[in-house]
Amino acid sequence: MKPSMHPESLMMSYGYKPELSEGAAKPPVFQTSTFVFHSAEEGKAFFELAYGLRKKEQNEEQGLIYSRINNPNLEILEDRLCLWDQAEQCAVFESGMSAISTVLLEFLKPGDLLLYSLPVYGGTDHFITHFLKDIGIESIGFRSDQSKEEIIEMVRQSGRSDKLALIYVESPANPTNDLIDFEMCREIAHHFGTAEKRVYIAADNTYMGPLWSHPLQFGVDLVIYSATKYIGGHSDLIAGAVLGNAEVISRVKTLRTFLGNMASPHTCWLLLRSLETLKVRMEQQARSAQQIAAFLCEHPSVSKVHYLGCLEPSSKSYEIYKRQYESPGAMIAFEIRGGEKEAFRFLNHLRLIKLAVSLGSTESLIQHPATMTHAGLCPELKAKIGITESLIRLSVGVEHPEDLISDISTALDQMLGTKAAFSQQENCTALEISG
Repeated sequence: MKPSMHPESLMMSYGYKPELSEGAAKPPVFQTSTFVFHSAEEGKAFFELAYGLRKKEQNEEQGLIYSRINNPNLEILEDRLCLWDQAEQCAVFESGMSAISTVLLEFLKPGDLLLYSLPVYGGTDHFITHFLKDIGIESIGFRSDQSKEEIIEMVRQSGRSDKLALIYVESPANPTNDLIDFEMCREIAHHFGTAEKRVYIAADNTYMGPLWSHPLQFGVDLVIYSATKYIGGHSDLIAGAVLGNAEVISRVKTLRTFLGNMASPHTCWLLLRSLETLKVRMEQQARSAQQIAAFLCEHPSVSKVHYLGCLEPSSKSYEIYKRQYESPGAMIAFEIRGGEKEAFRFLNHLRLIKLAVSLGSTESLIQHPATMTHAGLCPELKAKIGITESLIRLSVGVEHPEDLISDISTALDQMLGTKAAFSQQENCTALEISG
């Protein structure tokens, strides 16, 4: 039955029965490896469902067996995460990369073809271009500025169009905020799919979800999160999540059972805590990000700002943004005038904003993608997808926006002052040498 209340209200209690836990208002941490059966018959019934030996009977629930398979904290968390995306089922993992890699391994096999958007998170790119390639899975990357017809032709030209099994997209892209049209991806999947072989679509929604974007509503089969980011939101846990219909998540959970990469009870308990404040955190972060982006757009030391709130209304990206997203979000990428040296000088002069990777936390975080999260990409690919030496990625936290703008402004001024000082020193040295 569909819940009647808003997700932010249901985050306080949905899926939890206090009477089963001594009346505790919040779920305790079920720090146990195994669960006791009432009878041998019950144990048999639980395992039949866990191994897919039979279908659930009406009103039958999956019983607790072993924390690698299920756990109360895990199940409550998965139930609550489903509410935001209106998904049938959810699978939670011990990291975002374990969620991504499990999906790729379940829906691809040696000989298959993967079509994926560029850029993607550096870890995802490495898994696709190295690990999957080593086990015989080929891939083709496409950019946001390519049309459906161009992408279809790329797949045809590969000579492996009949092997296309999965389309993997990250939108907005990390770190450039490039947007991918989910409906276009579904049309491409239909073009190459057959009655015997469905082409699935998976979307990494970490930048915008689960609050501001719901890819399942646009024909995506699996939505993936690094729950470390906005869902966790406090830089104190590592986790991932995958959501979709019962058929696809059953496959994901089955592989998760045997890979053993589910989240621990304590991690799930921390995520349940975080879900209660998810909406208020993300809304404040987005409000602050819009003010910061406006400041950056006017600053003479910034050559370009990549932010959904700054898109040109006449652009293709703006049309996708208005259709797929409910907010411009809280992730900003911007380019400093200069190169790596100027970018580093700016980063080294920040005081309030933390120089660290990750995103979506209560504290603002900033980093240099070309030498940090995307350091493993070849120089040619970086140049092709816009990850330049001057590119900075900022994750806006919940600090007061005026303080964040002041910190950025001071660092930009210091960058210019340091640059000028270096130039003067170099000129003096040159004069001494020539003299």
